[in-house]
Amino acid sequence: MAVLPDARVVVVGLGPAGADLVTTGTLAEIRRVPVRFLRTTRHPAASAVTEAASFDHVYEAGDDLPGVYQRIVELLVEAAQREGEVLYAVPGSPVVAEHTVELLQVDPRVSITIHPALSFLDLAWARLGVDPVATGARVVDGHRFAVESAGERGPLLVAQCDTPLVLSDVKLAIGDALDRAAELGSGLARPAPDGRARPAGLLPGDLRVVVLQRLGLPDEAVFEVAWHELDRAVQPDHLTSLWLPTYAAPVAAEVQRFAELVATLRAECPWDREQTHESLKRHLLEEAYEVLDALDGVDVETGAGYEHLEEELGDLLFQVIFHATLAAEAGQFTLADVARTVHDKLHGRHPHVFGEVEADSADQVAANWEQLKKVEKGRASVFDGLPEGLPALLYALKVQKKAASLELPTTVHGGAAGVSGALEVPELDAALAHLRDAPDDASVGEVLFALVARAREAGVDPETALRSATAAYRDRARTLERGMG
Repeated sequence: MAVLPDARVVVVGLGPAGADLVTTGTLAEIRRVPVRFLRTTRHPAASAVTEAASFDHVYEAGDDLPGVYQRIVELLVEAAQREGEVLYAVPGSPVVAEHTVELLQVDPRVSITIHPALSFLDLAWARLGVDPVATGARVVDGHRFAVESAGERGPLLVAQCDTPLVLSDVKLAIGDALDRAAELGSGLARPAPDGRARPAGLLPGDLRVVVLQRLGLPDEAVFEVAWHELDRAVQPDHLTSLWLPTYAAPVAAEVQRFAELVATLRAECPWDREQTHESLKRHLLEEAYEVLDALDGVDVETGAGYEHLEEELGDLLFQVIFHATLAAEAGQFTLADVARTVHDKLHGRHPHVFGEVEADSADQVAANWEQLKKVEKGRASVFDGLPEGLPALLYALKVQKKAASLELPTTVHGGAAGVSGALEVPELDAALAHLRDAPDDASVGEVLFALVARAREAGVDPETALRSATAAYRDRARTLERGMG
């Protein structure tokens, strides 16, 4: 049996509004524990916790909320270890949207006791006249609305809408969903307030959002606004929530819709039923090359070519989802696992963005990436894992980039480098002279390798450069061909 730490934190909730909603059990704990802390005094029932220290100063000094929460936990742990037992009072319920409590629960330095309390959710359901279980309602964080609402079909209660910026982000996410629904839908419903047509059966353009503010207090307000007026008609505070009763075309619903289509094709189309990972390989390669072709046709100045690129990216996405569908049928992984894996991988390989590692240049980022990948994959060398089936030009570029990430001594002048173990990259003029004297596989390879090195040093992608030059040659040859006819 595990031995509990001597340090204890007693967590109580102050309910969603005034002192009249604080439970008798919470009041009894406040009286019993003499050393008391408040997460914040910005709560109508904070006065119920007398002679308490608050953590408002931590909020004022903090740069970001995760750092604030961690600092509060550290101060609570120190106090509990010093005093033996402390009381920690939080707004609402300790188990609803209380990240500090979540951190305390997994901290091995303290034991924790949580006393139940009313939350703002209890008042919200009462004011809305909604049974959250019967309606399948979900609660999402307004600060992460675009992410947490992805794939959801509502209804949604959006909590912590405490700033105009949060309201604006929610409004924009709804607008994005409406725009995509309008493009994808087949039947058109009534025009939205902004005049744009909306498809029938999806998110209505005249969506009304219920705003809930300061529930349980004398100045409580519950009212409706049109979604497009959200950031203009509402003055948010830390007790503001939103209710979206018919959010039926959420962010990322199109991806889910597409995945369901692929599953249907797999079940009902004879061609799709016969496909395997092996049979799809050539299609994946073809679609990847067609995306490259479409990228060559994009003009970022005029916007020409983007429509074609969108179509080709869709074809490539079809291949990704098809392979994920086959893997799911085999009980291996799903499309969600694919997204989660690449998310976590990219997060881990960008410590200069999400951690404390510094990287002042793209070259340093690339060097860090290679070393992280080497450790992550358990490889003895950064060169391990390079697909040898890559086109030769791309393979040479990748080898050179990996060598550069090691900051190995190099020379571009052919002969001895003068440094033990230096890498030799042929100088282009010398390689061309060698080719003229002895045109064979070795001399041609030397020239191409030197060209890749020169392109890399100049920041030019040799694969793209060669494709462009070849396309220009093809176009000139085509013109001459027409003249011959």
